[in-house]
Amino acid sequence: MAKDQNKYDLILDALQRLLLERSVQTISVSDIAQAAGIGKGSIYYYFPSKDAIVEALVQRSYEAPLKTAQSLSARTDIPPFTRMAMIFKACRSSSTEYSKSEAGAGAGAQEKAFLHQTYMNHLITELKPVLSEIIRQGIQAGEIRFDRPDELSEMVLIILTVKMDNTIVPSTKEEIEGTIAALVSLLEKGTENPPGSLDFLIQ
Repeated sequence: MAKDQNKYDLILDALQRLLLERSVQTISVSDIAQAAGIGKGSIYYYFPSKDAIVEALVQRSYEAPLKTAQSLSARTDIPPFTRMAMIFKACRSSSTEYSKSEAGAGAGAQEKAFLHQTYMNHLITELKPVLSEIIRQGIQAGEIRFDRPDELSEMVLIILTVKMDNTIVPSTKEEIEGTIAALVSLLEKGTENPPGSLDFLIQ
């Protein structure tokens, strides 16, 4: 029997509403079922656990920037670093919205760590092959001079996701900007681009 996408989204919407006022730890599967207006048994038809519902909600929150990334991977008419900047901007926008609506005012350290790990794992897993492909295209076109595209994309994503989420190492706006500026400087040197040529990545 095929799963109903509307009911799937109804469950995620219910958790999203509950997270506006409560922390994940205080929300049960029964609470989600009640908020969704469906039976508890129906929840388990779609999700094996509450953690799985949270993970699905995180994934849905980043669906738009990931689609943007996937479409940009084929746009070889756009310079590789410009495409990377467009992807970073889309992720930053989604991250800001996610932080406002999903974290919950009463979230504790353990809960934030769980949400952060879920968020980082999803973004890095999904975006790494896309960024690696964009970097490879840049290498082939002679626009990027670097011989380890997979490692470069992973390094960039780890730094960006940590700073965009801003819970594992809480930082001020100035500290975040300084870290990103340092990353851009390293990218310029590591890919043999002139100083300042990649500043648009942080705007």
